[in-house]
Amino acid sequence: MSSSQVVPVRSPKAMASVLMFAAFIGLFSETALNMALTNIMSDFSVSPATAQWLTTGYLLTIGILVPVSSLLIQWFTTKQLVVGSLTFSIVGTILAAVAPSFTVLLIGRIVQALGTGIILPLMMNVILLIFPIYKRGAVMGLMGLVITTAPAVGPVLAGLIVDSLDWAYIFWISLIFYVALIIIGLKQIDNVSKITKPAIDLLSILLSTLGFGGLMYSLSNIAEKSFNSVSVYAPFIVGAVSIILFSIRQMKMKQPMINLRVFKFPMFTLGALLLFSGMLLILSSAILLPMYLKGSLLFSATVAGMILLPGSALNAFCSPFVGKLFDKYGAKKFLPLGYLLAFISSLLFVFTISADTPIWQVILAHSIFFIGISMIIMPAQTNGLNQLPRKLYGDGAAVMSTLQQIAGGIGTALAITLLVNGQTLHLEKFPNATPGELMAEGTKHAYIFILGLSIIGLILSLFVKREHVEKGK
Repeated sequence: MSSSQVVPVRSPKAMASVLMFAAFIGLFSETALNMALTNIMSDFSVSPATAQWLTTGYLLTIGILVPVSSLLIQWFTTKQLVVGSLTFSIVGTILAAVAPSFTVLLIGRIVQALGTGIILPLMMNVILLIFPIYKRGAVMGLMGLVITTAPAVGPVLAGLIVDSLDWAYIFWISLIFYVALIIIGLKQIDNVSKITKPAIDLLSILLSTLGFGGLMYSLSNIAEKSFNSVSVYAPFIVGAVSIILFSIRQMKMKQPMINLRVFKFPMFTLGALLLFSGMLLILSSAILLPMYLKGSLLFSATVAGMILLPGSALNAFCSPFVGKLFDKYGAKKFLPLGYLLAFISSLLFVFTISADTPIWQVILAHSIFFIGISMIIMPAQTNGLNQLPRKLYGDGAAVMSTLQQIAGGIGTALAITLLVNGQTLHLEKFPNATPGELMAEGTKHAYIFILGLSIIGLILSLFVKREHVEKGK
């Protein structure tokens, strides 16, 4: 099959738009509650480490589900998967909106995450099938815009909602869009996946769940407990061993749950690593800045959201242009520059964050950060996927989507852990420090990690090559 051959659908643009919008709402929900965490902590009397489970639990669920997506795509039609995704999303959204307790709210988030976990890899797989490779950069640029802008604008829109209404309306407003998608959007969906109904390997699903779940649960517990705690090291060991066993099993199976042979393609492996680090940058920053702006600089949720708006707007503006230029120039031109900008931004945050940082400095650093992000996510993802043969698109999409969500979960957990760590260290030196000073020092401490991550990404990006393989292979 040549690289220009695609699966025919009535309207590729309309179908891609519906899937992207569904993914946008799901990804918006990833970070929207970050701006409301302080309100939720107060309403339900929970600690920051407990409250962050609303984000980590969401990401953890997606991270567990996404590896199964390559199986789901071969068992159910495209339309069935979209209906299933929207149904889970609607049920979870209603549960969270009416939650009488933190536990019910968390359950609602997890059910909602099941919907997002289905739609993300499906969207990526469908786009790879319905658009020819020479148009893929522009389309993936729009998809990159969805993946990066939704988590970025989540806190901005949520800030307005929290201050003018109540955090529960974050869910009610999402619900309106989900219902609209079912009524209007489903008409645009055509079936594109090939139903082969491969054997379901329950052991692979179990190992995948224990592996990703164990690691993320362990990292989430470090915020309140040391690594010597059983609740930290036990799930970490179980998770690590399970992932190793899962990987060995996939390489030996004739029909693996996820075909890890995608990692035999060097540019795919490098693209996956760069995507992983890029999502770590986005999600760790997305949970830190709203807490810093509200807890240290004492801004309202609305004002905090407006401070983050220029960066989000610049990302939205730059991503489509990067996508169009990618088709002409390739990833090599964008990735090093993107990570360099992320490094400069992180450096600014490390040196300027305090309990009385001028707003313009926060806006400047955040804007530079998201211009950089617009040059990282889509080029890393598209350059990696472009090297794969057509038969591995589904596996490549599943691997990329899994890594995105695992990175988000790890980034969120590590950011909170480092924030708490930084606060503890500062309190030991300055016992009379105010809550605002503690939040600022904790945030600064976490940004040192983000700074290190941007340096690693910059080094890795220098090895990127623009490489294609014959898609018929």
